[in-house]
Amino acid sequence: MLDHPGTVAILVYKGLCVFEFGIALEIFGLPRPEIDVPWYTCLTVAVEQGPMHALGGIQISVDAGLEMLDNVRTIIIPGWRSRHEAPPEALLEALRNAHARGARLLSICSGVFVLAATGLLNGKTATTHWQLSEELAESFPAITVDPNVLYVDSGQIITSAGSAAGIDACLHLILRDFGTHIANSVARRLVMAPQRTGGQSQFIVAPVSKSPRNELTRVLQWARENLDKPLSVCDMASQVAMSERTFLRRFVETTGLPPKVWLQQERLNRARDLLESTDQSAAGIARVCGYRSVESFRKAFRNAVGLPPSAYRERFGIGVPREQTA
Repeated sequence: MLDHPGTVAILVYKGLCVFEFGIALEIFGLPRPEIDVPWYTCLTVAVEQGPMHALGGIQISVDAGLEMLDNVRTIIIPGWRSRHEAPPEALLEALRNAHARGARLLSICSGVFVLAATGLLNGKTATTHWQLSEELAESFPAITVDPNVLYVDSGQIITSAGSAAGIDACLHLILRDFGTHIANSVARRLVMAPQRTGGQSQFIVAPVSKSPRNELTRVLQWARENLDKPLSVCDMASQVAMSERTFLRRFVETTGLPPKVWLQQERLNRARDLLESTDQSAAGIARVCGYRSVESFRKAFRNAVGLPPSAYRERFGIGVPREQTA
């Protein structure tokens, strides 16, 4: 049985994502004399034969090949070089065998596509970068994809979102192994919060709406121009002289969403724009975005984005005085 905390193997491949590789190497491979506990043994493991040239032409020397995965406790999978390229079967088999004997697997960003190809995520919840979540869900329908969180801990398997979320996932694993004090110490040396607030929803850019090529174009534009009003389905249907039933059907066909859900998205998108680009108060934003009260606005915003409006403005606001709050 491996001694705690055991050996961490970081996978290396041609076309390696160096930032994600560096995250794992920094966290698990860096000596930590300030911590009075035995630290991880860290190895780099080649996925394939030949020189390992990472992105940017950097050549990386490795410690061992896939056979080493039989003897490690934790395996880190950086983002895979191409979601459209199937990982080598030898790698998939090595990961399955490691999982079967109890090894822990942690993917960063698109590294989840490697885990997905093993079948080990079937029936489980996983995450990846928000730009890749839809593709992951479509390619592997047996996986429940959560695009809003920074990482998902399924016990033996941890999947993380975009590259920097790999830091959050690795710190979470350290917390599991050593507890809060050690995890906080590592976070301080990284000069980051031990646990970031909010999920990756706060970083997702509002999608660009496609202009529908039918008579609903006008009502969508009308609704966007009247978000400050308490719009109803009846109000919207009357703009195109349709019954509510017909309007509902046509609206979903056009936008893919029910009117109330679409309106909520539009109100929140407007609110995000105002928080980023103005110093308007939360009450003022709530009013122009059609919320009945500032409390209901704050609740809706936090539920959707994972942060209160004030924290979102602090992170993403441009040229807004710090004393101005939302």
